Amino acid sequence: MGMKSSDQVFGQFPDGRSVRLFTLETAGGLRLSVTNYGGIITSIRMPDRQGRSDEIIAGFPLLAPYLGDHPYFGTITGRYANRIAMGRFTLEGTTWQLPLNSPPSHLHGGPGGFHTRLWDYSIIKEADEINLRLSYLSPHLEEGYPGNLGVVVTYTLKETNEFLITYQAETDASTHLNLTNHAYFNLGGFRGNIFDHQVMVDANHYLELSGELLPTGKMIPVEGTPFDYRPGPGPMDKIRGPLDYCFVLNRGHSLDYPAAVLYHPESGRRLSLYCTQPGIQVYTANFLDGSLKGHGGIAYGKHQAVCLETQHFPDSPNHPEFPSTLLRPGETYLHQSRFLFETDLKNQ
Repeated sequence: MGMKSSDQVFGQFPDGRSVRLFTLETAGGLRLSVTNYGGIITSIRMPDRQGRSDEIIAGFPLLAPYLGDHPYFGTITGRYANRIAMGRFTLEGTTWQLPLNSPPSHLHGGPGGFHTRLWDYSIIKEADEINLRLSYLSPHLEEGYPGNLGVVVTYTLKETNEFLITYQAETDASTHLNLTNHAYFNLGGFRGNIFDHQVMVDANHYLELSGELLPTGKMIPVEGTPFDYRPGPGPMDKIRGPLDYCFVLNRGHSLDYPAAVLYHPESGRRLSLYCTQPGIQVYTANFLDGSLKGHGGIAYGKHQAVCLETQHFPDSPNHPEFPSTLLRPGETYLHQSRFLFETDLKNQ
């Protein structure tokens, strides 16, 4: 049967601009839908060990809910994923002030971040993969950030049931940049919460947080704590409560060893996540409250999904001890995340 793709109108902005929805599918039954509004991954469907296909990410079948308030379901988050304290950083002698959309912090690029922008697009089909290329020019001072920033995000679906996200960017003035995708996963098809999953995170340390969910700068060893998800996969609910922490990856900058593995024993679905970033934010949908209904009329409740956000550390512009997120003119920002979807053929 081979790989397939389709392109259709997803809806329109109030000003009449058309929004597209692209669906990519492998012969193995992995199906991915993406809109050029916010680069949002609206849907990922995959079969379980019995061959039954389910929706495994939180999202909406229509454009309208994405235009309202939602918790970044499937979005490209930028210019800066996660938090910047007081929405402020100093760069080359100038202090830049960003919107405080999650006081006292700037969060996920601000209220007008990349998740709200209409991206240009092109599709490139090859024998064993399909590439959806999204591009956007973020002007100087958009959401308070310096520099005209050209961004290209490429979604690649391979016939091996692998999905790659490639982030590239260039700027004409020094700026800070930290891009990720904010998909909410539930490999059980949202029949239960995330605590019937198992997880592995390849991290010996996690970032200590203040009461305002900002890093203190201290890296805490996971050894002997409930935050030890090595070598895994092990029970998701080790800490008996919510997760919203950035883990310091042992093997950042590698697409050869998984940074995290998410496994659902009942369905046999497994997601192995690889990345070139130094950290991964693990978030167990602590603020979902059932008020948002998505695919199949599912009401998304607390802890019904988990986000595995590959990224640089929160508030890095204000922590010189962290890996730098500075992008200068003449440099190219380049990071990748690789998602490998597999299904066990028998119960374990």
